[in-house]
Amino acid sequence: MATLTPSRAGTARRTTIGLKVLMAGTGLVFAGYVLLHMYGNLKMLAGEEAFNTYAEHLRTIGEPMLPRSGLLWVIRVVLVLSLVGHAYAAFALWSRAGNARRTKYAAAKSAMRTAWMRWGGVFLLVFIAWHLLHFTFLKISPNPDKQGPNVTQNPYELVVASFQVPWMTLIYVLAMVALAFHLAHGVFSAQQTLGWTMTPHAYRRAKAVGYATAAVVVVGFLIPPLSILFGLIK
Repeated sequence: MATLTPSRAGTARRTTIGLKVLMAGTGLVFAGYVLLHMYGNLKMLAGEEAFNTYAEHLRTIGEPMLPRSGLLWVIRVVLVLSLVGHAYAAFALWSRAGNARRTKYAAAKSAMRTAWMRWGGVFLLVFIAWHLLHFTFLKISPNPDKQGPNVTQNPYELVVASFQVPWMTLIYVLAMVALAFHLAHGVFSAQQTLGWTMTPHAYRRAKAVGYATAAVVVVGFLIPPLSILFGLIK
């Protein structure tokens, strides 16, 4: 079997490192975004006026220097570019890992984790597309008892109407489970890629940061929909 020449091997290593840095950087962008998004969602606990004021404020940030929703669109463009870069790096690295020869022990040890990250990431990608259509672009109410512009054009009412539907809440919960695994491993891996785990203490700290980030984000995201489903928010 042919082997890579030293120059080709060096180029492959540099490319792999570049892909890992791209994946780490874009992953940290998303981690920061979901923390902010989670904080905003918790405004649901303060009532309709507080949540709708927050939703409106997202569209007026930067005025009058920027047009209405100008900064929001800048954030969306950054997130889309980060998503494309993250997905590209992930699929490229998975392809390289699949082509590389590994021992049965190493393959068995990482198989479960790899499967969770790979298919969890794909599920999150599909969920994000649906989430944007649901709440941002099409503004769809899946609740047959709550329809019309008074629901779809009112952010608070749309969220309440949506999570009063059990299957909608279940999809959201499953997405949060996938996000928990993705964040816990991804935040740790990003720190490892960026060289922040060079000592045993730093390694343990990076692991703890990954778990803590996942726990805070997922619990924060689940409080509003579960509160709605069980009638605590109406």
